[in-house]
Amino acid sequence: QVQLVESGGGLVQAGGSLRLSCAASGRTFSSYAMGWFRQAPGREREFIAAVTWSGKSTTYADSVKGRFTISRDNAKNTVYLQMNSLKPEDTAVYYCAASIDRWRVVSSERSHDYWGQGTLVTVSS
Repeated sequence: QVQLVESGGGLVQAGGSLRLSCAASGRTFSSYAMGWFRQAPGREREFIAAVTWSGKSTTYADSVKGRFTISRDNAKNTVYLQMNSLKPEDTAVYYCAASIDRWRVVSSERSHDYWGQGTLVTVSS
């Protein structure tokens, strides 16, 4: 089992940048592929990005491709989400999640086994 804690959220102006971090504890971090999801007010949670255990394979939602970058540092037990060119529509609670299927990048919620509590990102226009 792994515990996940997100940080780095906050208020930023449109066009700005933020970097989210997700620190893992418990079972060996490299045992998991990792993903980021978000949930905007009144909307369902949606997939943002995922990375395999090694960091070599990634995938992104079309809505963030070219603006967001997922990465991980297994030595620090942390996965990151670098968010650039932020838009008001990026406002949401952002969640990291771990999948025991560490060899694949997966975008579905049900493919992720453990979740953090979320961190709020607010982008003002």
